[in-house]
Amino acid sequence: MEPLPQRYRQLFPTVRTHTMLASCSQSALAEPVSRAIKDYHDSLLLMGTNWNEAIEKTESARNEFAKLIGAEPDEIAIVPSVSDALVSVASSLSGFRKKHVVYTEMDFPAVSHVWQAQSDYTVSVIPTIDRGLHPKQYEKDITDETVLTCVPHVHYRDGFVQDVKAIAEMSKKKGSLLFVDAYQSAGHIPIDVKEWGADMLAAGTRKYLLGIPGMAFLYVRKELADALKPKSSAWFGRGGFDAAYATGARRFQTGTPAFISVYAAASALSLLNHIGVSRIRDHVKTICADACQYAADKGLQLAAAPAGDQPGMVAIRDERASETAALLKKKKVICAPRDSLIRLAPHFYNTKDELRHAIDEIAAVFSAR
Repeated sequence: MEPLPQRYRQLFPTVRTHTMLASCSQSALAEPVSRAIKDYHDSLLLMGTNWNEAIEKTESARNEFAKLIGAEPDEIAIVPSVSDALVSVASSLSGFRKKHVVYTEMDFPAVSHVWQAQSDYTVSVIPTIDRGLHPKQYEKDITDETVLTCVPHVHYRDGFVQDVKAIAEMSKKKGSLLFVDAYQSAGHIPIDVKEWGADMLAAGTRKYLLGIPGMAFLYVRKELADALKPKSSAWFGRGGFDAAYATGARRFQTGTPAFISVYAAASALSLLNHIGVSRIRDHVKTICADACQYAADKGLQLAAAPAGDQPGMVAIRDERASETAALLKKKKVICAPRDSLIRLAPHFYNTKDELRHAIDEIAAVFSAR
């Protein structure tokens, strides 16, 4: 079978001139996604209105994301961001007797921001051990009083991949719902919400999903969604102009989506589903494993995750990561610094040689200091 970069690389104009390794922050823009954005613009420019077409695109994006994660379309809500998704989830739990929420040190800071703002809940934060989390660590902090456990599928800093299915089994035993942040995994690591037993999952479109900011998806298991009444809900979460909640996850929707982002997402998700996320995962694992070894051979210090599933990125320790990234950008190597780490996050359009080139440039910066 033809290698993924060889087959699809021509769809990404930026990679002709730049080494794009920042998918954990913003993926390269594909030509079909660019055309979809232009279609939205042109429909307004030439026809004056595009409401019906935009609603059709919204449903197309919903269907494609449902397919990507093994869900049904009615279990997917269209929301502005993952943060908005979590706020909406928090607003839906007020009817529960239990008021304890658990999240982890590996969660993106927005998770903490949301729950610290909820005065009706007590929270526990599960610490990392040796830069990782073993599923058994959840046994201690998830209690019989826990209403919701929040976990990231992939750690945003170093790419550590969690065993969500094992965590879901533990949370279920304690009677806790499970919310999964899949922003750093959706699009390059396979997801099956039914197999996992996840109750809720959210992911945005601007990273590995190949889209642009302004749109995210919220999965809520249908039986659960129908039992919840989110306070963060408006006319797109209702049966038209009816005051009654819509069925399924749609009740978590609020106002008119950012249609330009919807057009981009529908095209991007169609491309990902056409390729197949399992194939993407195999490719990314292979080139990341090579890059990790290459970086180690160069004497670079990796923020290696504990033994287990191969991370989907290469995280290199650097106390001056932002400065290094700025120097790399001048050489047309695009990475994503975070704190004291340089994150090299490839996608299916990247090659082994590109990662090695980026590592060579990083080593050169270190040597010049």
